[in-house]
Amino acid sequence: MVAATTFWVAVGLLGYTYVGYGGLVWLMARVRPRKVAAAPIRPFVTAVVVGYNEASRIAARIENLLEQDYPADRLEIVIASDGSTDAMVEIARRYEPRIRVASFPDRRGKPAVLNDVIPMAKGEIVVLGDSRQRFDRRVVTTLVENLADPTVGAVSGELVFLKEGQTEAAVEGAAFYWDYEKLIRWSESQVDSTVGVTGAVYALRRDLFEVIPAATVLDDVVIPMRIARRGFRVLFEPRARAFDWKAPTSSAEFSRKVRTLAGNFQMFATERWMLSPFANRLWVQTVSHKWLRLVLPVFYVAALGANLFLLDRAFYQLTMAAQAAFFGVALAGYLFPGIRRATPLVIVPYAICFLSWATVVGFFRFVTGRQQVTWDQRSTATR
Repeated sequence: MVAATTFWVAVGLLGYTYVGYGGLVWLMARVRPRKVAAAPIRPFVTAVVVGYNEASRIAARIENLLEQDYPADRLEIVIASDGSTDAMVEIARRYEPRIRVASFPDRRGKPAVLNDVIPMAKGEIVVLGDSRQRFDRRVVTTLVENLADPTVGAVSGELVFLKEGQTEAAVEGAAFYWDYEKLIRWSESQVDSTVGVTGAVYALRRDLFEVIPAATVLDDVVIPMRIARRGFRVLFEPRARAFDWKAPTSSAEFSRKVRTLAGNFQMFATERWMLSPFANRLWVQTVSHKWLRLVLPVFYVAALGANLFLLDRAFYQLTMAAQAAFFGVALAGYLFPGIRRATPLVIVPYAICFLSWATVVGFFRFVTGRQQVTWDQRSTATR
């Protein structure tokens, strides 16, 4: 009885985490969406890009921001150097006075730089982005128009991944995962607020920004969640698009996911109010969208372990065979890369196990304190 209960609870939670919650929040968004009073406003905006040793692409990034379809006299561009040791600052200064350069002598990580730069921004709205991505020309305009609604405190854009050459199956699987993730964020946004934003492209009201711990890994979740805690909505706006290149290899994608997952463990350890239904009005979304994903490896182990005690029944022999096939296909995809590239059916099991292992590694990175707040974005991009 205990084994059967354990098995079905684990399977039920796996199903809810992967499919159930996404389907539920999508249905709620379709049945009863909450409208946004968007309007064509043009407040003063500060666009901030934080970078470290980005000499090779900071000029292109500045040009991209200068090309925004937004009144130039209403847009301040700030390039913040997090202790760069290359020519990034010198190159950026060539664009003064059209932009402002904030150069910090020591590398401290993006959160510490944001803590310094955002309060000094001249704009009532702050648009944040990274040096690697490129904005669509109407990103600033589209994000800002959503903030015409006084109930909205932050707006996330959509990160679109571009494909350059052949990518590995885990990267393709991660791309499918990202598409599903964006659907969930859109649905949450329609119902009330999404949990977190896309750090590469989002806007917030400067007055709602709260200083965050300098060691924060997921500033793009902590900052908007603190805004939501104050009663404001956090939206997902798919029309505000930023473009990036997919990670070129599975190892690059794995490193990115491990960092993100370690950051999630850190976030729940430091922002404990997020797991309280009394302190977090987005508690259901937070638990369903973020916390349960961190426990997925436990659910897999529980389902497999419980199944071993139920093999005296024909039905559970079939479920064991199904689990063995699933993990066997994933293992084959790992051992024989050619199979996962040539066989689409291998991608999903491999990608799921890939992400589950990244969760395990991310957990140990967190508990051992090995995950640093600084991050070399160039390691995950092809260009």
